[in-house]
Amino acid sequence: MKYTFVRKHLSTIRRIKKAKEAIKALLKARVDAIANKKLKQNLLNAIPFWVGAFITGVVAVIYAKLFMIAERGTIYLFHLNKWVFMGVTPLCFIVSWWLVQKYAPFARGSGIPQVSAAIELANPKKYGLVNNLLSIRVLLIKIVSSLIMVFGGGAVGREGPTIQIAGSIFKKINDWLPEWYPKVSKKNMLITGAASGLAAAFNTPLGGIVFAIEELTKTHFSYFKSALLTGVIIAGLTALNILGPYLYLGYPKVNNLAWWVIFPVIVTAVLSGYLGCTMTRIILYILKKKKALKTNRAKFLYCIVAGLVIASAGIFISFETFGTGKELMQTLLLTNNKYLEWYVPLLRFFGPVVSFTNGGAGGVFAPSLSAGASVGSWVAEWFHLVSSNANLIVLCGMVSFLTGVTRSPFTSSILVLEMTTAESIIFYLMIAGLAANLVSSFVSKHSFYDQMKEQYLAEIDTEEKN
Repeated sequence: MKYTFVRKHLSTIRRIKKAKEAIKALLKARVDAIANKKLKQNLLNAIPFWVGAFITGVVAVIYAKLFMIAERGTIYLFHLNKWVFMGVTPLCFIVSWWLVQKYAPFARGSGIPQVSAAIELANPKKYGLVNNLLSIRVLLIKIVSSLIMVFGGGAVGREGPTIQIAGSIFKKINDWLPEWYPKVSKKNMLITGAASGLAAAFNTPLGGIVFAIEELTKTHFSYFKSALLTGVIIAGLTALNILGPYLYLGYPKVNNLAWWVIFPVIVTAVLSGYLGCTMTRIILYILKKKKALKTNRAKFLYCIVAGLVIASAGIFISFETFGTGKELMQTLLLTNNKYLEWYVPLLRFFGPVVSFTNGGAGGVFAPSLSAGASVGSWVAEWFHLVSSNANLIVLCGMVSFLTGVTRSPFTSSILVLEMTTAESIIFYLMIAGLAANLVSSFVSKHSFYDQMKEQYLAEIDTEEKN
């Protein structure tokens, strides 16, 4: 059958090959026509980053739109008949896990540790192993699995997955470069891809740059600053021009702050940082125990149990169990409803634990922010804070909880700053991030992403040996 098709369309195939060769020859001729060697070298080095950043911006927007539709679908189903989640959530958890398990095992979870592992493997001897972590297949499974998970009420985010998606795009572009093309640093491509992904996901260009420096690499900034800056700018502008000017969280009021508000800021930072780090320790502990589940049947049963736990919490306690928690953050920051029921922070704490350990795709970035916001609401109520003072505590809770997870206080501070344009409170945010980082270091020596990265590297090493 296959050979019959080839014989039938042999002339068409030949014409396509000739067209490809003609395009390559034309491109090479155009490049050779540039007289200035330095200009030609810089231009050739920059083009892959520009193309990757543009595609990343477009894909990030499409993914964000699909994610929003999935979350709206959850809300629609809940209002239609909340009891359907006793069946929908376990089913979505099973399908999300099965897709990853069967087609792309390294598409599970967040995506940030996978990119970190890929950057570490980005050398001539081990670069072939990067295909396990970053590829078109991983990209597609990441999107589909995470959409199914969040539709079923899973407390997962799209920001970490967007970073792995962007890394896959940049890697593929690097792989497609012709042999005559000047060598482009594979590591720099992956770093820029990850930063571009974060910038496009949150509309936070500075956050993407700081994230690349603080979280992803130990390479000196001067070696890749031009590529990183242009990549982040192009990806961000692409997303911005498609979606229009927007802030991830809006414009909360943070003026007229009381002088003594620094005290609840410290309390929030200590509590949120501790809880953020503790949440990741619980996740790692469960994942370690899950390794003992050797059969797919046992993992299948785990998906059912995890789905029933999330569904039960959403039905019997609060809808706030479901999804990323973005609406919760916006409600706290942009309305007069500054206080939550006492159990909501607990739901936002355990929801990501259950959802992430299910084994499907989905990150903890946005869920961490919403968990921190709910903790901040707790503290604001303890101190009887309202209006701007309460908003400050909620924002500091977000920075602190995310810092407890990532151990990247500057990235967390800059992200929250750019998501709200609350420049006047940058020092409060940094104090919260640094305090949370200090507390977290006493709970665990290494960040969640670092520990996950080591697990992925160990898995790849085991597969290579086998």
